[in-house]
Amino acid sequence: MSDEAKPAEVPPSSRRVVAVYLTTSAIFTLATSIIWGVNTLFLLGAGLSIFQVMLVNTAFTVGQIVFEVPTGVVADTIGRRASFLLASATLLVSTLWYVGAARFGWGVWSFAGASVLIGLGFTFQTGAVDAWLVDALDHTGWSGSKDRVFGWGGATFGAAMLVGTLAGGFLGQIDLQIPYVVRAVLLGVCFFATLAMMREWGFEPRPLKLSRFGEETRTIMEAGTRYGWRSQVVRPLMFVSLATGLFFIFGFYALQPYLLQLLGRNLVWVVGVVTAASSVASIGGNSLVRRVMETPRGKRSAPRVLAVCSGLQAVLLVAVGCIGLFMHKPGLLPFGIVVALWLAFSVLMGVAGPVRQGFINEHIPSKQRATVLSLDSFFADVGGSAGQPALGYLAQVVSIPAAIATGALVLFVPIPLYLAAQRAVGRAFGGGGERIEDRGADPGAGDVPDHKGI
Repeated sequence: MSDEAKPAEVPPSSRRVVAVYLTTSAIFTLATSIIWGVNTLFLLGAGLSIFQVMLVNTAFTVGQIVFEVPTGVVADTIGRRASFLLASATLLVSTLWYVGAARFGWGVWSFAGASVLIGLGFTFQTGAVDAWLVDALDHTGWSGSKDRVFGWGGATFGAAMLVGTLAGGFLGQIDLQIPYVVRAVLLGVCFFATLAMMREWGFEPRPLKLSRFGEETRTIMEAGTRYGWRSQVVRPLMFVSLATGLFFIFGFYALQPYLLQLLGRNLVWVVGVVTAASSVASIGGNSLVRRVMETPRGKRSAPRVLAVCSGLQAVLLVAVGCIGLFMHKPGLLPFGIVVALWLAFSVLMGVAGPVRQGFINEHIPSKQRATVLSLDSFFADVGGSAGQPALGYLAQVVSIPAAIATGALVLFVPIPLYLAAQRAVGRAFGGGGERIEDRGADPGAGDVPDHKGI
């Protein structure tokens, strides 16, 4: 069939783009989050120690480090949709591997291998979906703030995580393997929903030949360096990802056994409820984004907002660890205090997430967006790969609350980094600089590489 004879694709409306983004994100988050509230308990139940659990989680972040750039090549060549499909398929296989490792007693190294594959799956997803959304919205002529859409996405993530973690907790109370089986089924649903709904709007896929993979990788790395590492705005954000990566994954998974220690009872469903409640708190934070960002200087105040959030998060999580250090008897009081502190932390996460997403995407050109976002995730993965075994060892030889209180101190590090990004934005705008989104032309021209920048 000639090009003239092919029916023209109906241009998508902004509403349709947002609907596809929210729907696929909801299914994906529901699938992945159903094990989040019970994963540490599942691994402990399979015979691993807390240190081995953190080693398995480290294998996940190492997998992400190894695969971030290659999967960025996939997203920036054959397409963001293809990358997301690969994410769902890979996570489905690795989830079933987890079930097999537990059922047949394959041991810690089998879990580590499955975790590496899970890391591959998430690298197919990270960056690609955000890049797809921004390009598709630009394609439709969206003129509103993308912070709003990311805020809706954050709320959708929180709602899906609420349902997923709550369901996972109650299913895990019956059998800790059931949430993993349900996760595999939902990932299959996500695969077919993405296949049916998502199109490459605003991005032109190109073939990826194996013989050119090395060249494509070098090109991607150069783009990541140019628009990410050399950006005076985005480079500090990458170091923020490194710093927060040192603690966040450990903190999330260490909280599960810590809560049961504080409660003094082995109630798996309680952990699911607390994780679900943190999702509600995060949604509350998402709802505050627009109000927080309605300032005279608009998005140029984003780094200041992020710096304040980071400082408050550090204080709250240090307190979370200290409760367990100074209140030695289990009971409802220490449990309730820790839960309250964790929920306050979740509200701050709900505010900071969309603000950071909107801010960093303003300073990355379309063609390199998935690559730079993956590079930002790479920094977080490096932090997680170092922090999890170190803090896991501390939790093993001292205690989980000691590891949480110590690790949370690193959350003070992002404060000067965010302020450095703020100063870079001020210099660029003060000198007549523009956001990459507003330039239209090659953002590499001139020296607005200050905006080159997850």
